[in-house]
Amino acid sequence: MSTSLLRLVWIYPDLLSTYGDRGNLLILAHRAEARGILAEQILVRSDQAIPHEADVYLIGGGEDGPQALAAEKLIADRALADTHEKGKTVFAVCAGYQLLGESFIASGERCRGLGLLDMASDRGESRAVGELSGPVAPALNLPVLTGFENHGGRTHLGPGVTPLAQVEHGIGNNGSHEGAWQDKIIGTYLHGPALARNPELADQLLAWAIGVDRASLPPLDDQWAESLRRERFNALASR
Repeated sequence: MSTSLLRLVWIYPDLLSTYGDRGNLLILAHRAEARGILAEQILVRSDQAIPHEADVYLIGGGEDGPQALAAEKLIADRALADTHEKGKTVFAVCAGYQLLGESFIASGERCRGLGLLDMASDRGESRAVGELSGPVAPALNLPVLTGFENHGGRTHLGPGVTPLAQVEHGIGNNGSHEGAWQDKIIGTYLHGPALARNPELADQLLAWAIGVDRASLPPLDDQWAESLRRERFNALASR
């Protein structure tokens, strides 16, 4: 592929960067550069303005206090709202996923979200911890989703938002579905990091960002990732 510049923004690593979620940024950069696409990794702390003209925006997980503070700053910044209107690619995990909705619960209080997706999050009766897997929404044409969840939230999707996957093992949003997808926005409860466990999902984000069909991306050697996926699926099957 011809050399170009892909701008990847990691939002608020000082607030939302638990469970190794920065690995999603590293995976995207690696898979882009392996195809001759120069990737610029831009880390934006919570005291900095978020650039409006990047290609992919990533948000990680975090605790209640940092999540609530991040919401306030992101609402005031407005960069993510503008990028959604421009059709930019967004990938958010756990607390970052909840931030995309209309509201979420943090420290017992209902907080305003960014409203990029028609959904709201509250608390479940128990914490969801462990492996999660299930088939991805058919329209995305991706392999079975796999990852590790660790969250107390439950997320309720509105009619215009498609679940990212059905749940065969784990809890996800509600025990039946996991994550959310609309346009070029994907949210998930999965850590792992998620894109290391799901390389074709990473490629879908790249394809959206550079405006090509995923099938047109040159193939990469994913033997390591496939070995990891088999290991996780075999562990679930043996339970």
